[in-house]
Amino acid sequence: MVTLADVARHAGVSASTVSYVLSGKRSISAVTRERIQRSIEELGYRPHAGARALASSRTDILALMMPLRTDMYVPVLMEIAMAVTTTARAHGYDVLLLTGEEGPEAIRRVEGSRLADAMIVMDVELEDPRLPYLKAAGRPAVLIGLPGDTTGLSCVDLDFEAAGAECVDHLAALGHRQIAVLGEPLAVYARGTGYAERTLRGLRAAAAERSVGLLHRPSDGGHAAVAATVGRVFEERPGTTALVVQNEAAVEPLLAVLRRDGRAVPEDVSVFAVCAGQAAAQASVPLTSIGVPAHEMGRRAVERLFAHLDGHEPPGTVLIAPELVDRGSTGPAPAEA
Repeated sequence: MVTLADVARHAGVSASTVSYVLSGKRSISAVTRERIQRSIEELGYRPHAGARALASSRTDILALMMPLRTDMYVPVLMEIAMAVTTTARAHGYDVLLLTGEEGPEAIRRVEGSRLADAMIVMDVELEDPRLPYLKAAGRPAVLIGLPGDTTGLSCVDLDFEAAGAECVDHLAALGHRQIAVLGEPLAVYARGTGYAERTLRGLRAAAAERSVGLLHRPSDGGHAAVAATVGRVFEERPGTTALVVQNEAAVEPLLAVLRRDGRAVPEDVSVFAVCAGQAAAQASVPLTSIGVPAHEMGRRAVERLFAHLDGHEPPGTVLIAPELVDRGSTGPAPAEA
């Protein structure tokens, strides 16, 4: 293994001079710095991570807090994680993945051990118990998601409230007056998950503005659960002509139930999805949708984090505008409705 002393001998300088070039703690002439860099490249020297962290007070590691729950759609989480990882590597950083449901304890552990220079936090709740500890830690952090109060926080997310409103606007323009929402499992709403609540807020506000009837029903993703939920929807609101689904696991069961009941899409009932674009595009009936821009969310979160680390950007919120993709699963409301 090539050592710092080997680099110093090869470059004809002292070991301390090589150390200063690596840490940046002392000004070294451009000529000497270039000679040392050439020696590092020719010898294939790689600084010891622990020694580098001690010398620079940086670990070159980002922590990604991504709790894995049974009611979450894992492909979207993995796409965000991949975007975070590749963007971090482009900046010379590695990613420490925290997948447990430890909450504040995970933040205390990372901060106490100095495992990472900064943190990205996912699965954000409106009243998230992690936030006071995140603020107290004092290290740069970015949330992928919005809590109820974003004061002093840096956040990146799809504008789910605007997405909900756009669903209603699109369907109302097609003449639909009764819309039902097949939502996430009840546990997602019970813990106040931000994206689900904000989508619902946008749906309700737009429905009230356009005098459209809106019925929201949470649902698990299994066939039996979806069948029961859809059955109740049409019992309660027989005039329902459009369904909005925000639950990737419920997409195929929903389409199967509609086929079973003889309801054609979009002739008898329109279906609009707020979900991962891949889930909507690859459904047995490709669905008109507003997709979750997972890769962009992960990339922009990392870029904001490095801007904070470099002191170039204050905290703030970045909302990504929703993009509607029409795949033909929505159409004019049936005349008899």
